[in-house]
Amino acid sequence: MSTSKSNPWVAFTFTLLLYSLLAITSLSHGNDDQTYEFSETNKQTTKLITHLLNKYHYKKPVIDNEFSSNFLDAYVDNLDPNRSYFLTSDIESFEKFRYLFDNLIKKANLQPAYEIFSIYQERALERISYADSVLDTSFNFSIDEEYQIERTQEEWKSNNTDLDKLWTQRVKYDWLALKLTGESDANIYNTLNARYKNIERRLNQITEKDVFDIIINTFLTSIEPHTSFFTPRATENFKIKMSLSLEGIGAVLKMDGEYTVIHRILPGGPADLTKNLEAGDRIIGVGQNDANPVDTVGWRLDDVVDLIRGAKGSIVRLQILPKTEPIGGISKTIEIVRDTIKLEEQAASHRVLEMETDLGRKRIGIIDIPTFYVDFDAQSRGEKNYRSTTRDLRDLLIELDKSSIDGLIIDLRGNGGGSLIEAISATGLFINSGPVVQIKTSTGKIDIKKDPDPNILSTHPLVILVDRDSASASEIFAGAIQDYRRGYIVGEATFGKGTVQNMVALDNFVKNPTNQLGQLKLTIAQFFRITGNSTQFRGVIPDFVLPETYYRPNQREWTNKSAMPWSEIKPIPFVEYDQNMRLGEEQWSNLQMKHDTRIRNNPIFRYLTKKIEFDAKLAQKNIFSLDESRRYTERDSHENNINELKNILLGQDKTVTPGSLDKIDFPEEAILVESAKILTDIIFLTSDRSD
Repeated sequence: MSTSKSNPWVAFTFTLLLYSLLAITSLSHGNDDQTYEFSETNKQTTKLITHLLNKYHYKKPVIDNEFSSNFLDAYVDNLDPNRSYFLTSDIESFEKFRYLFDNLIKKANLQPAYEIFSIYQERALERISYADSVLDTSFNFSIDEEYQIERTQEEWKSNNTDLDKLWTQRVKYDWLALKLTGESDANIYNTLNARYKNIERRLNQITEKDVFDIIINTFLTSIEPHTSFFTPRATENFKIKMSLSLEGIGAVLKMDGEYTVIHRILPGGPADLTKNLEAGDRIIGVGQNDANPVDTVGWRLDDVVDLIRGAKGSIVRLQILPKTEPIGGISKTIEIVRDTIKLEEQAASHRVLEMETDLGRKRIGIIDIPTFYVDFDAQSRGEKNYRSTTRDLRDLLIELDKSSIDGLIIDLRGNGGGSLIEAISATGLFINSGPVVQIKTSTGKIDIKKDPDPNILSTHPLVILVDRDSASASEIFAGAIQDYRRGYIVGEATFGKGTVQNMVALDNFVKNPTNQLGQLKLTIAQFFRITGNSTQFRGVIPDFVLPETYYRPNQREWTNKSAMPWSEIKPIPFVEYDQNMRLGEEQWSNLQMKHDTRIRNNPIFRYLTKKIEFDAKLAQKNIFSLDESRRYTERDSHENNINELKNILLGQDKTVTPGSLDKIDFPEEAILVESAKILTDIIFLTSDRSD
């Protein structure tokens, strides 16, 4: 079976239940005779989904033998990604279905996939039963023994004896991981025993609807990562998750393996304000107020959500395993006061940065746009002064004009998108009227979205600051500014999500449905820039590249196997912005050289680059010793390397304080300062032509 790395944005489209079941990398023993029958309701749902895919999906998927083969691989990989449950004989028995699923799906017959799941469940139940029994073993942690935590590329085990050996190591590894945190043997036993029993209970609660959820979403995400199905139950859980995003800690969560992972931090929310959490961190425990966190490894996502949610103003304590730490690494506990994210906390904000340049002191205005927002409720009520990105941006630009700024930076780092209309109208504040983006539908029709306002509010030299989290609507804004040559893009290549989704209620296609059928999130269109290039897959490529500030693997659209590729259509006529800001080839080369030199000589960027190397090496480590003293030595060595890096930086840059180094937003100022220096260089090179 083939394997593919998971993409965080892809994982986000799966339902909560799918996350929870695929989270079970150590399952439990229960009813070995459990079988599942494909229900008439889900057969009807499958027919509707395949019909809507064929008629409306942008990709126009081809369901053939090749797809059938890929689906089988993806399904088995989803069920047993670490190759810890199925035996070689099981995998061989599945081969009879390899080229049948295309026809089975067309006939709305998913029963063979249910049969595979039943075998998976039986094997998983056996494994967790064995793992629980191993807890009574007296482990020797002075033996030179190693455990491989990721086995996605390994051969399947051929017999239960070999699996027993693997799982003995697994339990020993879990025990040692807790031991390294200072837990007593009694607490470790109770924690792991409760973890396994909890998983056992959950596995035995799986219903036919749950199994269908896994199968149909494997099918859909094998086509394209942003298309997914929500059962009626999952739809409600999705609402809970979104409620968590807005009323809990201000973070969107997903499952990755057996861990609850922070998928995205919402700007202005409680989690964001702590400056101690970031996307990719794993939640391994949740506590209330002063209580010790409850171990949540292996829990269903919606149950973790229930623990995290609570009354506004109350305290939740999260035990966090940072994304740079391996499984069993050093965790930290963070206290967060639950609150509601207010619109004004996500709103655009501004400040002025003063820079010394060859032309004297320059004032650079900085506007941070966390998301493209609009207060739909106030707008629908007919309120004249409703909040929106464009309205707020207009006010901020006027205020900055009064401050006599010389240049402007629009900071879109972490901006995952939002309102397309707002991205278009915000672009219009910097260009004459004209096209901003092209949208190609599944029928091939191309809809050109234009800025209707001929006025330009800001004519200042402009830089757009982006990173890999800048996606969707923010990519449209940045791409248009770049295409009109209105400003320069600085930062990292953006995420690369250039597709449009729509939620379809399946009940609307059935007369008098006896059961609710759920919803289908369907990819129906694709964005294209006015030059004809797509933002899909590649994202927006910056004119000036800034180094990464921390280790973030597999966090772009192109890292997913089923992502739609980059493509292009015909460009449309538009008039480039005329501000004498175009740089000649020699000027451009000199500008890049100055930028590269500053990056090389900047102690902060040298520190960040080296720290990323250390963090990547640790995060990618796959084989761990089960010798306690060796693990302590390895951990101490990593800590010493990081501390040495910190001391070097503190000695080279007196503006850096020890406390600031541990804050997630530590690199932000360095990035802004370098972006401002690029902008002042541009102002210097073009000043004689603009006078």
